[in-house]
Amino acid sequence: MKTIKAYFEDAIKEDASDIHLIAGEKPTLRIDGKLKDIEEKVLPKAEIEKAIYSIMDADQKKKYEKNLELDMSFDLGDERFRVNVHQQKGNIGIAARHIPKVIPTPEELHFEPALLGFPNLLDGLVLVVGPTGHGKSTVLASMIEQINTSRKAHIVTVEDPIEFLFEDKECLIEQREVGIDTRSFAAALKHVLRQDPNVILVGEMRDPETIATVLTAAETGHLVFSTLHTSSAAEAVERIVDVFEGAKQKQVLIQLSSVLRGVVAQHLVPGIDGKLVAAREILINTAGVSNLIRENNIAQIQSAIQTGAKEGMITMENSLKALVEEGLVDKEVAERRMGRQKKI
Repeated sequence: MKTIKAYFEDAIKEDASDIHLIAGEKPTLRIDGKLKDIEEKVLPKAEIEKAIYSIMDADQKKKYEKNLELDMSFDLGDERFRVNVHQQKGNIGIAARHIPKVIPTPEELHFEPALLGFPNLLDGLVLVVGPTGHGKSTVLASMIEQINTSRKAHIVTVEDPIEFLFEDKECLIEQREVGIDTRSFAAALKHVLRQDPNVILVGEMRDPETIATVLTAAETGHLVFSTLHTSSAAEAVERIVDVFEGAKQKQVLIQLSSVLRGVVAQHLVPGIDGKLVAAREILINTAGVSNLIRENNIAQIQSAIQTGAKEGMITMENSLKALVEEGLVDKEVAERRMGRQKKI
């Protein structure tokens, strides 16, 4: 077996987004959304276990052995990876995401006008949602970098682990990693409001305590960015509300209707040139949408997006249609993403 660093070097050379190293399986890269075996031999259990342990420090080893799960970062020279260590069928394995050194610009990510406007906000909550591995962190990093280059602000990020590394430009930026710089998202957010931030990035809203604190931060004059693992904007609103029970739901609906500024639901789809292309549903919290949220009429949000083009809103269906018309995505691919019953 090669050294574990050699596999990471393979990922860099092949411009892979992800690398999978699992005992008893062939080493695999994900390139432009497709999995590719890079060796014919499977990885020996004892060797890959030793190799994976070699990139963990003592605290990480203890945490992994206690929980059988670990999220961490790994640097190879000036290249950075987000790593998940786990077990399957009693065997150790890792899934590692390659984090680009250079934060992509809004132009490179083909931001719609609404996305260009979000970093100019001074307060409220902006959510980027979508499945795992569909570029949520990249979109957020690009927005944060927009702020970093355009105005004076104090930005605090809370991440698990830290992904993109920011350099102070116009802004003072502090990046805090769960497990190293703080015990949890909720713990960090309790104290971050005393650290005089203008902008807060929360890597993921995972639990009621974190969500409640995010809403409070957005309510008290801060601009907050965060993510959720939902496939649409309406589902994001529903998920936030559903984590609370009884009378708390009404309070959260009122808070969310007031502080939400927008939701971006992003899906990466295979492009005609083999590269992945971003399709985005965009919800803007207009007065009408705010009323729907406050009244818990979430089922009507999709209709509001369909009729809100003038405000910068776009449905996933229309985003995919636009990509087909631009010659970036094949018609069949777009229709499969929308569902067989829908045609372009």
